[in-house]
Amino acid sequence: MKLSCCLLFTAALLSSCSKSTETVNIQELDQQFIAAWNNKDSAKVISFLADDVHFLQGNTHFKGKTEVADKWVRETMPTITDLKTNVVSSSTDTQTAYEAGTFSVDVLPINPNDPHAYGEGNYILLWKKASDNTWKLSYAQLEDLPVQVKN
Repeated sequence: MKLSCCLLFTAALLSSCSKSTETVNIQELDQQFIAAWNNKDSAKVISFLADDVHFLQGNTHFKGKTEVADKWVRETMPTITDLKTNVVSSSTDTQTAYEAGTFSVDVLPINPNDPHAYGEGNYILLWKKASDNTWKLSYAQLEDLPVQVKN
């Protein structure tokens, strides 16, 4: 009996100490994020953010889930539609994953008489595995070209 308990305890200890070798499907993860953005589901987008997330765009740098949620997600989401990405590079390991490439988006007019526009640029999304084994967006960087009026 003691031997069985000892073996069971040792097996449990070893399995809890071993690191997971599973990686995330980064394309699927980013598509979930983009689908939530395009569906204007700010709660779902915000649920993907890590508590210590960073967002950078030009000279703008927001830090932390609350600031990124308020100043990027909630302020930007109503102004754009049809976010699309073209992946140029991606990689994953057991704790981090990233995807980088180009993006395009339709920019909605502020006033009804203003023309529609589109934006495009480069992006990188860096994800980290949280302590609860969920994947959280840790770093997002966008570098835009000037917004163009649609013809």
